[in-house]
Amino acid sequence: MIIITLQRDKCIGCNYCAEFAPDYFRMSKKDGKSVLLRSAEKRGFYTLKTPVSTAMEPCEKAAKACPVKIISVKEV
Repeated sequence: MIIITLQRDKCIGCNYCAEFAPDYFRMSKKDGKSVLLRSAEKRGFYTLKTPVSTAMEPCEKAAKACPVKIISVKEV
C-alpha cells in the first residue's frame, strides 16, 4: 500500500507535481494550487491510499521536485 499526502494550503502552484505524476496530481483552475486526485481531506491534509505499486516512482519524483516540500510518499 502506498500513501500519498499533500498539504494543499501551503502549495505555491509550481506545477511540478502535475508534470511528474499526472495520474495523481492536477492543478486547480480555481486557485492554481495542486489537487491530489481521489484523495480524502482531513485537517488540511489530502491523503490517497493506493495499492498500485507503479504510483511510487512518479509520486516520489513529484515530492522531491516540490520546492515547498508539501508532498509525502510512504510505502506501508
